[in-house]
Amino acid sequence: MAEKTSTTEMLRSTGTLAAEQRSPEGEDGGEAQRADIVDFKMVTFSLGGKDYGIDIMKVKEIAKIKSYTYVPNTPHFVRGVYNLRGDIISVLDLRRMFNLPVEEKEEGQPEDGLILRLEENLPFGVIVDRIDRVVGISRERIQPPHPIFADINLKYISGVVEHENRLYIILDVDRILAKEEEAPEASRGTEISALAGGSGTEEPGEARPAATGAAQPSARASETEDPEALTFEFVSETLATFAGFYVSDVNKAWMERRFGEWVRERQESGQDTQLSSAEDAAQYLRDFYSPHTGAFWPEAYGEEFRKLLPSDEPRGYTVWNPGCAKGFETYSLACILRSQFPEARLKIWAHDNDLLSVSTAPNLVVPLQGVPELHRKHMVAGKNGYAFSQEIQDLILFEYHDITSTNAIPEVDLIVARDVLSFLPVQQQQALLSEFSERLKEGGILVIGKNEELPGDEWKAVELKDIRAYRLKDAGG
Repeated sequence: MAEKTSTTEMLRSTGTLAAEQRSPEGEDGGEAQRADIVDFKMVTFSLGGKDYGIDIMKVKEIAKIKSYTYVPNTPHFVRGVYNLRGDIISVLDLRRMFNLPVEEKEEGQPEDGLILRLEENLPFGVIVDRIDRVVGISRERIQPPHPIFADINLKYISGVVEHENRLYIILDVDRILAKEEEAPEASRGTEISALAGGSGTEEPGEARPAATGAAQPSARASETEDPEALTFEFVSETLATFAGFYVSDVNKAWMERRFGEWVRERQESGQDTQLSSAEDAAQYLRDFYSPHTGAFWPEAYGEEFRKLLPSDEPRGYTVWNPGCAKGFETYSLACILRSQFPEARLKIWAHDNDLLSVSTAPNLVVPLQGVPELHRKHMVAGKNGYAFSQEIQDLILFEYHDITSTNAIPEVDLIVARDVLSFLPVQQQQALLSEFSERLKEGGILVIGKNEELPGDEWKAVELKDIRAYRLKDAGG
């Protein structure tokens, strides 16, 4: 730690770490000012006692790598080739590449590694001392590399950044791969042959014999975090990147269950556990959404929803429906409420930040086929299909609105926000829950996603089969 602190101070004194990272009130001030601007995430790890990072979008997965196949006449930092679920990939030891110390360990023990992906190249693995965690920062805070890092060629460093009093050296993996390809012609030919599956007398997956005079791998694998926990963190981070889905106490129970299913599914199909595209993220989230998302609610679901409503008709009843999208859910709410309370004054505030969807919702026209019976009696025929009656439309105010901004609505009896919380950053989830508790009348009902749940003791769960609902507790509990 003394070395890291010294390096950080030296960089500050030379001006390499930008002055705007430090506030007059203290070292953490600049960090706090940028805490909510996270547009770069990196997987962090240690090499030779220093902290390093690699852009998470370059990381295919983490792995415990062992049982290499030795490839003759390759550079000293090429450990060999490795069978990754049928793909034969080359494995580099970053410690040897950068001439850093490598602690000895017993032969056959797995080592911490990252499987990296580069455009137009096969995946390849790198060995490190210890995998740490995923760190999110602002790109603006990344500074150019400095000659102080003389133990590593500067061309392999894309930048440096300070985060939580730790200095991270961000590696340029594209240039690192280029170094591997700079091997002598004969060596390259041998390695290419190995990548194609012909490594000589040994089959992929056999243990590589120790090269004469070569340093042995690090002995720190037993101290490393659980690889599955790290993979869980990587998947969580990439869900945020590709789908805007943020793992928190609200959805962690579902996330943990789904992660176990996902790992089994991907292993059985020979695919990577890590998410690499928006399509992967959509596949991961396929069973997260509440029943009948983006559709009218059928009769059975409507009957279950009625159990949340007062048994006696009130004089007035108000609803807030954030995340209304194209309005199918909102119209179902309006039909249920009018059927339940034929004489009450009803009002539904329906908000969404998708301008196209919310602007077309008031003029929704659909074919009658497939529309539940409850809705049909509130619809009228038109030239192009069926629309909702003026009475139903008058109950709803569709508005374009970002729910994380000020919500200028009065107190309401019911909030229906299915699956909304999970698609907000964690701090905004917490802020919105506070907003919900402020907007609900005493004893009011909050409906969230079926696979979401509310932490803490401010809310009391309402037991229903397909609907996750909570009642706001009064002051007396």
